[in-house]
Formats: sequence, C-alpha cells, structure tokens
Amino acid sequence: MTLLGAAEIRALAEKLDLKPAKALGQNFVIDANVCRKIVRTAGVTAGDVALEIGPGLGSLTLALMEEATSVIAVEIDSRLANQLPITAALHSDRSEILTVINQDALQVKSLPGEPTVLVANLPYNVSVPVFLHLLEILPTLGSGVVMVQAEVADRLAAKPNTKEYGIPSVKAAWWADVTGAGSVSRSIFWPAPNVDSKLVGFKRRATPGDETLRKEVFTIIDLAFAQRRKMLRAALSSRYGGSAAAEAHLIAAGIDPTLRGESLDIHGFCKIAQQGLES
Repeated sequence: MTLLGAAEIRALAEKLDLKPAKALGQNFVIDANVCRKIVRTAGVTAGDVALEIGPGLGSLTLALMEEATSVIAVEIDSRLANQLPITAALHSDRSEILTVINQDALQVKSLPGEPTVLVANLPYNVSVPVFLHLLEILPTLGSGVVMVQAEVADRLAAKPNTKEYGIPSVKAAWWADVTGAGSVSRSIFWPAPNVDSKLVGFKRRATPGDETLRKEVFTIIDLAFAQRRKMLRAALSSRYGGSAAAEAHLIAAGIDPTLRGESLDIHGFCKIAQQGLES
C-alpha cells in the first residue's frame, strides 16, 4: 500500500481539471502520516467496516484500506467518486474492499453493509448535520473520529455550563459520548483552509429513550438555545402555553425553571420531554 502525498494529490487534481470547491468544503489532506494517525486514533481494526464521508482524492481512504476489512466511501462529487476506485487500484492490492457511493451524505438512508466505525474529514459547512444524521440512521456505527473546524469540534465535545455548549453538544449526546481527540495543522491541507481543525472522537452508547422521545427532546433543545440568555420558563413558554405554564411543567419535571438551557445535560432535557409526553 502506498499513500498519497502533496505531489500525487496535485497531479490527480490536475488530471481531473479539479479546482477545489469552497462550497463543497474541498480541502484535501496531503499528509500521509496524518492520515495514518487519524486511523490509529479511531482504533480501526481488521474487523471493522469503515465509513468515510467526503473522501475527496483518497488520502484517508487508502489509510483506512490498510486496516479495515472493508471501506465504504460516500462522495458527492461525481468526478471524485469515479476516480477513487481507480486510485485505490493503483495504490493497493486490496482495491476490491472499497465501495464508493456517489451521493450527498445528508440524503443517505441506508448503505450496502453495516459500517462499524466512522472516520472522515467532514466538509466544514455541513459537518454537524452530517454527523448527527449518520448517528441517527446507522445504529451499527459504534465509534469513530471526525476532523472538523476547531470551533465545531469544541461545540460537539462541550459540557454543560461552558460557552461552547449548545445544540450540537446536546443532540450528539443523545447517541454518543463525544470527546476532543487532538488538533491538526492547516498545513496538512490543500488548499490550506482559513480556519483551524480538530479531531473529535465518539463512542456510541444506549440512547435515553425511543424515537418519539428523541423528537420531543430535540424540539425542546432547539427552543432552549434559540435565545441563550432566556431562562427555561421563558424559552419554553411557546411550547407549553405561556411562561407560567412552562414553569409549572418544569417544576413537575424536577427542573429549576430559572435555569438556562446551557445548564442541562441530555438527561435534563429528557425529563422535560418525558413530562410533556406523560401529561
């Protein structure tokens, strides 16, 4: 197996007449050592079916193919999706383990096979929606590492009562424990982005409830953080018919109505939602 370096990446881009699209978040990783480090950090083993979103020109794909039993790569750009199997065949004697899906990750409903680990350089402009979507539709995804904009990484891994804590933090916590997994230099990308990047790791755990509860919880989360400075009794007033009714609802759920959304973990939001479903 030989991985891709800066020269190979630029040559491939020239061959495809590819000008990296900012709208698609196309910043290609050009450092093979970093790709192997990400795969190691994700703990990919020979028993894993790895899922990669936005493989681009294949830097991380080839590193995954060194370790996983098979790799599923979802790529929205048809030029890249068509080239990836060719690149894999040129650099690996295991090219048959790669399946490429030419599709928008946000539109994916199912995949051929059951991926067990997610390893991806997520496009910055859709990283949170894609991450949450995959956790929702792919229950076999047990763990993984994603590379995202540093600010997004901090929000995903944030804990209650911090300034970074918000909607992505709580919603991700419905499915998984999310933690920071290190920083990466801008210099590993071509073209170099204007923002810093970080790695985020996750491990799935049992959800706090069923799909009915999740939908109610997510609605409450959106309301609670719509205006961060509002107390919960005010933030949820539209949901429960006024601030007085919201206050009574919160007290019945065992939640202090003068708290703000940033004070509650996922279980606190579940208490509020459960109270509504039971009343």
